[in-house]
Amino acid sequence: MLDKPPSPYRIFTDRDVVDHLADLPEARERLGGAPRDWRVRDVADGNLNAVFLVDGPDGGVCVKQALPYVRVAGESWPLDVNRASFEAAYTARLAPHVKGLAPKLHHYDPGRFVLVMEKLEPHVILRKGLIAGERFPDAVRHVAEYVAQAAFHTSDLAVPFETKAADVALFAQNRALQRITVDLVFTDPYVEVWRNKVAPPLEPWAAALRADVALKTRVAELRLRYLTHAQSLLHGDLHSGSVMATPDDTRVIDGEFAWVGPTGFDVGDFLAHLVMAWYAKPFHGGAPEAIVRYRDALAGDVATFWLTFRRRFLEIWRDAEAAGDGLPPAHFADPAGRARLETFRQSYVDAIFRDAVGYCAIKIVRRIVGFAQIADFLVIEDVGRRAEAQGGALALSRALLKRPEAFADIADLVAALPAFEGAGLDPKRAPQ
Repeated sequence: MLDKPPSPYRIFTDRDVVDHLADLPEARERLGGAPRDWRVRDVADGNLNAVFLVDGPDGGVCVKQALPYVRVAGESWPLDVNRASFEAAYTARLAPHVKGLAPKLHHYDPGRFVLVMEKLEPHVILRKGLIAGERFPDAVRHVAEYVAQAAFHTSDLAVPFETKAADVALFAQNRALQRITVDLVFTDPYVEVWRNKVAPPLEPWAAALRADVALKTRVAELRLRYLTHAQSLLHGDLHSGSVMATPDDTRVIDGEFAWVGPTGFDVGDFLAHLVMAWYAKPFHGGAPEAIVRYRDALAGDVATFWLTFRRRFLEIWRDAEAAGDGLPPAHFADPAGRARLETFRQSYVDAIFRDAVGYCAIKIVRRIVGFAQIADFLVIEDVGRRAEAQGGALALSRALLKRPEAFADIADLVAALPAFEGAGLDPKRAPQ
């Protein structure tokens, strides 16, 4: 039986959306006209929530409501509606640092678990744009800037431990969505469970992953690091479907999986989805020359994302006033100390990259043999051809997990992309 959320919660209809907005002065002013003039569209595209776009004579807003279940599964999979509160808190926490890189939150109703946000227009979901072969030249740099700002300003490098402790205490309560992460990302792909979506051609790969003790040991290490290394406030689900873009503007959305954990988790998640887009692209159709050019651009995006994150994180750190308790500035005040501090900075960011490589691999595996698979592959209608694309990505992931020392920098990762292409459906014959 599905537990009912507390009153005054109810699942919104189009009429409820209008009535709710009519009670909010800021929304009424933004929409203009009278409620009868407003047009509501249900545009839910993700797995969890209800999402509406509302247009009035003067403008529009986006309305998002947490449902008491996983939207794509229905009432058979209950889910705590309080996730909306964590998204609102995450948005507010980062707002001073990521201005212009996230939609503005106009209002949050904690009783109905409804967020009213800036309507992003003419933005498209980055994943859909990549599948369609569109280019967003600034998007990866903007997302890198977003992650760098969020990662630094919520870490012990930037804030007193009291602030950090408050973040940990708050987002540690986001247990329902963290259970999804622990199960669907770190556990299910390596066991047989009803939620997994393994296409028949990929059964040998799924069995090989389940049987590989060395690989599962590395996954366990990364799972423990995710659970115990409270480094910075994470988005927690930073994939190409969580980014809205135009050619010159980018916004990160959907922060309900927020959690304080290792910075490399967000970095690796976004890298994983660029990598999967690279493997999927030849199967989306188009002229061979155009496909080569687009994949070259995607490979460039992989490198640009990491290099921009690294550069900006270090710049922010060097320029920031030292307010965090993690690294007392008085310990590094003389010339020798300043030189050692710079070495420490480089090592700190290198460690983020090592984490990111592992989380990149885990996210790829999760999206191919687990639940909630991605449109990059699913739009390939021929299951056999789809599995060809996925096999290459799985082979790369296995190498990232079992031979992390071979991927010392982003150039190594980019160079490896074609090496695993065409790895096939037999994991025993695939490169390792």
